Amino acid sequence: MRRTSPIPDVMNASLSTTPNRRGLIWISGALAVAVLGAIGWYVTGHTGTGSSASTGSAPASASSADDSGTGILLGLADTAIKDKHLVAPAGSNAYEFYLSVLQLDAQNKTAQQNMHDLFGSASEEVERSINNNDLDEAQRELGLLREFDSTNYTLSLLGGKLDAARQVMIKQDEARAAAIQAANTQGAAAH
Repeated sequence: MRRTSPIPDVMNASLSTTPNRRGLIWISGALAVAVLGAIGWYVTGHTGTGSSASTGSAPASASSADDSGTGILLGLADTAIKDKHLVAPAGSNAYEFYLSVLQLDAQNKTAQQNMHDLFGSASEEVERSINNNDLDEAQRELGLLREFDSTNYTLSLLGGKLDAARQVMIKQDEARAAAIQAANTQGAAAH
């Protein structure tokens, strides 16, 4: 009769997955760095000088020779501004890039100044989202601006407008539900 103990098998299974997880995490991290590097190369390689040219009222850009993560993010922010992506789309807009810069370098003057300069236009985009009843998107955009300046009076007003728009939408949904329920009740009574 053959006897086996389940304990060594469990220990071996546990030990064998730990290195696999570490390897997967390491590979994911390396891939993320490679992607950011490729994005930076693409952005700097297609502008000729390493940074996008400022247009009219666009904020000043960072040094073109900066290949660090901060420099890459500032380059992506410049491109987003040129494309008029201040707070949208999610994941690819100037404010998110600048907030990422500030996570790497909390004292970065370029990011702070550009976010300050773009604040009025970005606030207008949030208000446009509210007016278009894209309330979830407006909430996300408002959150980005609040990460930059949580005490701004304009953001308080926009927050109030967003809350009011949500209340109007709730009332409209309740009215539609009541109308459907009334129609269903009348239909059931007729049979």
